[in-house]
Amino acid sequence: MTIRPAMPGDAAALAAIWNPIIRDTPIIFHSARKTPEGVAEMIVTRTAAGHGFFVAAEGAAILGLATYAQFRPGDGYARAMEHTILLAPAARGRGLGRALMAALETHAAGAGAHAMIAAVSAANPAGIGFHAALGYAEVGRLPQVGFKAGRWLDLVLMQKILSAAPDMGAAAR
Repeated sequence: MTIRPAMPGDAAALAAIWNPIIRDTPIIFHSARKTPEGVAEMIVTRTAAGHGFFVAAEGAAILGLATYAQFRPGDGYARAMEHTILLAPAARGRGLGRALMAALETHAAGAGAHAMIAAVSAANPAGIGFHAALGYAEVGRLPQVGFKAGRWLDLVLMQKILSAAPDMGAAAR
């Protein structure tokens, strides 16, 4: 198993991982499917912006992805990132998620990110537990902000600080 940067040629395999999760679960609130073209564009755009987009691969098989981008627009959020991590069903429970997150967090910290945000569906207790095991703390819960499959869903915001606060010196005093 290897963790490597995603390439546009991975897009069809990544869409094949993403779309059943979109279609069949309350983990992702929206229902719009990913196209290979859209995923390829996301890889190019995020990579060009200096954000990470990684895949877990075993031979030629793509088993998962992890990517991040700025949490919210505006220069005040330039060091706060939000990530997405998804694994194919056969890849779960094998340590691939941890390996993807390690690569993602290392990349983000090296690029100057201070905080990483996980926005996890409350209907995904495994996702909440996974992030907690990696040191993410719940920092907020937004009740009934998602609606999918005829029900309201809560969003759990989790955060991990990646780097020490910058020394602002006299300017902060």
